[in-house]
Amino acid sequence: MSSDDAYSSFLDQANQDTGASKSSASAKTATTKSVDTEVPAGLLSVEQYYTSEADEPFEPVSLQWDGQNMPSENEFAKLIGHGAEVTTMTTKEFDPREQYKEVLQAVGNAGEGKSSIFRVGHGKTRVEYYVISLDKGKGRVVGMKAKAVES
Repeated sequence: MSSDDAYSSFLDQANQDTGASKSSASAKTATTKSVDTEVPAGLLSVEQYYTSEADEPFEPVSLQWDGQNMPSENEFAKLIGHGAEVTTMTTKEFDPREQYKEVLQAVGNAGEGKSSIFRVGHGKTRVEYYVISLDKGKGRVVGMKAKAVES
């Protein structure tokens, strides 16, 4: 009977939460702002995944923006609350196999037709891709974003 109690005690100790998984998971999570105003309905219906080592879904983006033009890399970094690397990409760089046509079309329809693509770096292997368009009438940028893991 005592060996059963000892084994049970061993299992209880082994299964205790050490808190290590919570801190390491939060350190790996990329967090940027993507919604602070109403999301266009056309973006909510897009169900597509960005192909990378993580295969994450595209998520809607709708952020207040009073500018008359698309934000620059620095302006976009401030807009999403990111203090590190933000670069622009061409459509061909972002979608060389033309597999994200639905995303690009939905973003263009939600805004004024023309879109910009931003690559937001989060360390060496984690990035977010933002495909956005300007909606001057409502004072915002709208679009889609996806997280990716690239090693």
